Amino acid sequence: MDTLDLARLQFALTAGAHFLFVALTLGLATLVALLQTRATFSNSALHLRMTRFWGQLYIINYAMGIVTGLVMEFQLGLSWSGLTDYAGNVFGSALAIETMVAFFVESTFLGLWIFGWNKLNRWAHLALIWVVTLTAYASAFWIMVSNGFLQNPVGHVLDGGRMRLTDLGAMVTNPAAQVAFWHIMGGAMIVGGFFMAGVSAYHLRKRTSEQDFFRKSLRTGMLVALPATFFTVTFGGFGFETLQPNKIAAWAGDTGLLADVQAEMTALHGPGDYLPSLGWVQTSGITMMTLWAVLSFVAALSWLLMPFRRVVYGFRLWHRLLTWMIPVPFTAMIAGWLFREMGRQPWAVYGLLTTAEAMSPMTLSQTIFSLTGFVAVFAVLISVNYWLLARHARRGPGAVALGDQPIDLPVPAPTF
Repeated sequence: MDTLDLARLQFALTAGAHFLFVALTLGLATLVALLQTRATFSNSALHLRMTRFWGQLYIINYAMGIVTGLVMEFQLGLSWSGLTDYAGNVFGSALAIETMVAFFVESTFLGLWIFGWNKLNRWAHLALIWVVTLTAYASAFWIMVSNGFLQNPVGHVLDGGRMRLTDLGAMVTNPAAQVAFWHIMGGAMIVGGFFMAGVSAYHLRKRTSEQDFFRKSLRTGMLVALPATFFTVTFGGFGFETLQPNKIAAWAGDTGLLADVQAEMTALHGPGDYLPSLGWVQTSGITMMTLWAVLSFVAALSWLLMPFRRVVYGFRLWHRLLTWMIPVPFTAMIAGWLFREMGRQPWAVYGLLTTAEAMSPMTLSQTIFSLTGFVAVFAVLISVNYWLLARHARRGPGAVALGDQPIDLPVPAPTF
C-alpha cells in the first residue's frame, strides 16, 4: 500500500469507529427520553428505574464517543491539509456549528441532566433530556451537511484557488445531506432498539430477578426498531436519487455506463481513473441491504411474539437470537457508510478535488507512524467502551449509580 492508501485506511478506521459510537448515542438518547417521558407522565417507578439504567449506559457510550471525536478531529489538519486549504472555509462552517452544538449546548444540558436527579423539578428534568436528544440530532445534522457538501458541492464560489461559501441555504438544503441525515437517524434508532432488546433478552435468558423490568425494556426496544427499519429503507431509496454518476455506474456494474462516466470525467478533468472500486461499492451495498432484511425479519418476528408473556419470559432461543443481533445493526451502518464514501472515490470533493490532492505532504514512514498511533488509541477506546458497557449491562438495574438518592449523613455537632 502506498502513502495515500494508508492515509485513507487510517481515516476509514477512525471515522468508522467513531460512527459506531454516534449511532448508539443517537438511538439510546431517544429511548431514554421516551422512557423518562413515560415515567414523568405516569409517575411509574419502574419506568424511572428503566430511565436510570439505560441512561447510565448512554452516558458511558456518549463519553467515549466524545473522546473518539476529539481524536479524529486531528486528522483533518494532520493528513488532509489539502482538503482544509481548498474547501475548509465551506464545509468547515458546518463542522464549527456542530462543535458548538455538541460541546456547548448538548454537553451542558447533559451535565445538568446527570447531576439534576433529585434536585430539579421532574418536568424540568424531563425537558433537559429532550434538549440533549434534540441537540444530538442537530449535531448529526450538521455533520451530514458537511459530508453532503463533499458529496455534492453547492453554495460556493472559487476565490483565489480556494472555495468560499456564498449560499448557506443551498448547503443546508442539499439533497445529498437531507436524505442521508434521515436515513442515518433511522439506522440509529435500529441500533438503539436492538441494543436495548438484546441486553434485555440476555437478562431474561439468565432468569435475573428483574424479569418485568427487562420484559418492558425488550418491548420498548422492538417497538422502536421495527418502524425504524421501514423509515430507514424509505430514505435509503430516496438516497439512490442523489447518487453521483460514478457511484450509480459502479453499483449497477454496467460496463457501458462506466465507460460513459469515465469518458465524461476525462473530458472535464483530463486523463485519469475516475471510477470507484466496483467490488467495494457492490459488496458494501449488498451487505447493507441484506442485513436490513435480517433486522426487519427479526424485528417483525419479535412483534409477533411480544404479546405472549410466556414466550417473552421463556423462549430462550429467541432471547439468544436477540442477544446475538446486537452487533448486526452496527455492521449494517458501517456497510452503508462504506457504500456512501467508497462510491465517491477518487474525489474528496466530488468533481473538484481528488483524494490525492486533498492529502497532506507526508512520507510513507510518517503515515505508517500516524496510522499505528491512531489505530492503537482507537483500539484502546473501543475496548474500554465495550468492557464498561458489558460490565454495567450485566450488573443490571440494581447497581446503577445514576440518579441515586443521596444519603443524608448526620450533621456533626459543633465543637467549641
